[in-house]
Amino acid sequence: MEKIKSWADKNLQGDRVIWAVVFALSLISILVVYSSIGTLAYKRTASPESYLLKHTFMVFLGLAAMWVAHKIDYRYYSKLSRLALWVSVPLLIYTFTNGTTINDAARWITLPIINTSFQPSDFASLALIINLAAMLSKKQQNIDDIKETLIPMLIWCGVICGLIALTNLSTAVLLFATCMLVMFIGRVPVKYLAMLVLVGLLAGAAAIKFGTRGATALSRIEAFVKGSELPFQAKHGRMAVATGGIIGKGPGNSEQRNILPHPYSDFIYAILIEEYGLVGGIIVLALYLILLHRGMKAAYNSERAFGGLLSAGLSFDLVCQAMVNMGVVVGLGPITGQPLPLISMGGTAMVFTGISVGIILSVSRGEQEENWGQQTNLKDSKDKDVEAKAA
Repeated sequence: MEKIKSWADKNLQGDRVIWAVVFALSLISILVVYSSIGTLAYKRTASPESYLLKHTFMVFLGLAAMWVAHKIDYRYYSKLSRLALWVSVPLLIYTFTNGTTINDAARWITLPIINTSFQPSDFASLALIINLAAMLSKKQQNIDDIKETLIPMLIWCGVICGLIALTNLSTAVLLFATCMLVMFIGRVPVKYLAMLVLVGLLAGAAAIKFGTRGATALSRIEAFVKGSELPFQAKHGRMAVATGGIIGKGPGNSEQRNILPHPYSDFIYAILIEEYGLVGGIIVLALYLILLHRGMKAAYNSERAFGGLLSAGLSFDLVCQAMVNMGVVVGLGPITGQPLPLISMGGTAMVFTGISVGIILSVSRGEQEENWGQQTNLKDSKDKDVEAKAA
């Protein structure tokens, strides 16, 4: 037991609660995905175990990305974010014009040689949040300066969110809300936030007009508002929730997994409740809330503006996506196509989610080591003074 604790102290640094939450969600992910991939395996004439092994590999790859990200000083991400933003712009444009269609949406780019789909919106969202936190932290002394501070942030938020909205409107809305929160925490005046809302409305209107998913998004919102007839996915998702009961039907006993179009991604929370009941659904919800709390606590404890804004933005973006997914399943919002982070089956999305959590851990780890370093330096300086006096 001492060896395990020693290994964990050395290799799993930062907030231990976040590590525990991520490990718990990863285990839940493997169990529920295995229950929900039977139909997919049958359609593609493959064994469910092959998909289980692939998903398990991606889960561990995401954990590895998180471990690497948490080992890097979070301040270095500020230097990389601007370059990442410039790279993401042509990627998003290419996705809009030549994107690969998966699950009736052209949001992916197929990487050559390795033949793996990559969603540029994940990369662009991460880059924008990091860069926004960096810009705000550097401009705290002249936060009211429109030309030097506000205009660059408005331009980047409008461009990135607008390009993402061309192919993925719900992700763009969530990212825009995250940007609003980061700017609010960063002491941007409310009157300037109103300008950001105007930029968002203009970008959203352009995306609905010229994007590939505008008509679909409007029809889903209209169906939700009117409530006259539930879409097929929503209807069977609610059936799964309603029949789950308190403790569920048990692992592997879901019935709606064979009916729902994408039970392993968009509606995996419905399968989770059907098999593990209300108890399982509440536990998963509580894990995400704990993740949000610990991420915000890391932001509160950070002595640097960049670290605090970075941790708050990434925590809110991750948990907000989870809340939207769960809200759709239980009928609190229109269908969005948002996966459940850390649980839904995915490819590179698991890696980017792992990087996001790793950066949050890096913030908490960095502050702990910085405080220790300050105490060590203070002790060393006192020792040197004593030696000088003795000499």
